Amino acid sequence: MATVESAGRLSGAGAGILDREHTVAKAGFNRWLVPPAALCIHLCIGMAYGFSVFWLPLSRAIGITQTKACPDISLWQELFTTTCDWKVASLGWMFTLFFVLLGVSAAIWGGWLERVGPRKAGVVAALCWGGGLLIGAFGVYVHQLWIMWLGCGVIGGVGLGLGYISPVSTLIKWFPDRRGMATGMAIMGFGGGAMIGAPLANLLINYFKTPTSVGVWETFVAMGVIYFVFMMIGAFAYRVTPAGWQPEGWTPPSEKKSMITEHHVHLNNAHKTPQFWLIWWVLCLNVSAGIGVIGMASPMLQEIFAGKLIGHPELTFGQLSVDQKAVIAGIAAGFAGLLSLFNIGGRFFWASMSDYMGRKNTYYTFFLLGIVLYALAPTFAAMGSKLLFVLGFGIILSMYGGGFATVPAYLADMFGTQFVGAIHGRLLTAWSTAGIIGPVVVNYIREFQLAAGVPRDQLYNTTMYILCAMLIAGLICNYLIKPVDPKWNMSKEEVAKLQAASAKGEATIQHGSFGIGTGGLDVKAALFWAFVGVPLAWGVYKTLESAVKIF
Repeated sequence: MATVESAGRLSGAGAGILDREHTVAKAGFNRWLVPPAALCIHLCIGMAYGFSVFWLPLSRAIGITQTKACPDISLWQELFTTTCDWKVASLGWMFTLFFVLLGVSAAIWGGWLERVGPRKAGVVAALCWGGGLLIGAFGVYVHQLWIMWLGCGVIGGVGLGLGYISPVSTLIKWFPDRRGMATGMAIMGFGGGAMIGAPLANLLINYFKTPTSVGVWETFVAMGVIYFVFMMIGAFAYRVTPAGWQPEGWTPPSEKKSMITEHHVHLNNAHKTPQFWLIWWVLCLNVSAGIGVIGMASPMLQEIFAGKLIGHPELTFGQLSVDQKAVIAGIAAGFAGLLSLFNIGGRFFWASMSDYMGRKNTYYTFFLLGIVLYALAPTFAAMGSKLLFVLGFGIILSMYGGGFATVPAYLADMFGTQFVGAIHGRLLTAWSTAGIIGPVVVNYIREFQLAAGVPRDQLYNTTMYILCAMLIAGLICNYLIKPVDPKWNMSKEEVAKLQAASAKGEATIQHGSFGIGTGGLDVKAALFWAFVGVPLAWGVYKTLESAVKIF
């Protein structure tokens, strides 16, 4: 961090180009330029969801056309071997590294981000994510799994954490009138990153592959450079609100809402409140249920519907030929892509709805509707209704994404906006935990059911009911959330002192719009939105192109 800090310092005295005070918006700034800046970063780091596109090519990086397998090799030996291809299961540990490091780094450096501002955090995220891909490319080139894990997984994971939380506090302060919508616009980018990145990676792999290379290390290099450029554009487009800013013509609602505080809780005290840990469990349980389904979406559709996917309803999964299994694998990939689309849409839709419904009621909806849909999933499967099955899980995944996008506004309602970014960073350890719980529950129950001789089209019935139980626990946690005890609130003097420090010693903090209104879609904003919107639209098109094969 010190290197970046010194690198950002301009020659002589004054603010560095990366310092927070250099990013304070001036009169005439349009606040609608901030969400696409956040999307520039989130659409890049969201490729973490799409990394499985690399597993099959990497599993034959040495054999090129066929895997050079070493059946008795241990995971420890795989880390250093140069003569055996890596197992897909071993490559899959990258997901664990991604989401554990995301939560840990967000928790560790969330307070630092609040002090230095989103631009510096965004630059560090770009260096870590883009640089991590370059180191990962070197690991693939020399065929050292530990180097790829270190580059993409560890260093890249730190970039994920910092990039993910970099816009949260800033957006909530820019849109006090629409907190949920603001964070939903940015965080939907993380869900959409794989929709752009996965087909782009496929195109690049096919472009770069040769008789001596599967094309992955070259793809890592190309994507590392592309992502670094996009993320730097986003980081330098960030602006923070002047101290005391509020939208022109907007005043805080006169009607007091018991679940939205007018006070602020200090970062050092937030985790001491029961509200923090209840919201932690609300997020963890909601995400655990959804992330388990994401990880098994493709095999689940194949095993449940089998021959029904290709017009042969009489064929079970075990009766399909190798060629038929290849066809339904492609159809199932479309299902996974469609779930990603629901994941993205849910992030914006549910977060925006929470501005009207309230955050607590939104989570009530997630849990109650989720319980019903998980409980009905075996029935949809038994009916053989692909439409109801796909739609049910699409809605479930929309609420999975909506949970991520709504939780920053929930935290702002509970703890105020002064430290919401850092508090959110600490809360993301719930995601790290869920990233372990969800897949373990789904995968191990599946293996247990298989060993017990359960037919493949019924493998997931028990799993669905266990996920219902997890959502019931989340529902109870959400019910128990009450306003924070006033003893944890910062005094007006403490808040004023902090704001004065961020405003570089101004004696008093004035409130107003300072020549910055509510903004709108002017030419500059329209161009910036198109800059992020065109790649996103391409990703949606590629996803729908694949998804129509399901029906």
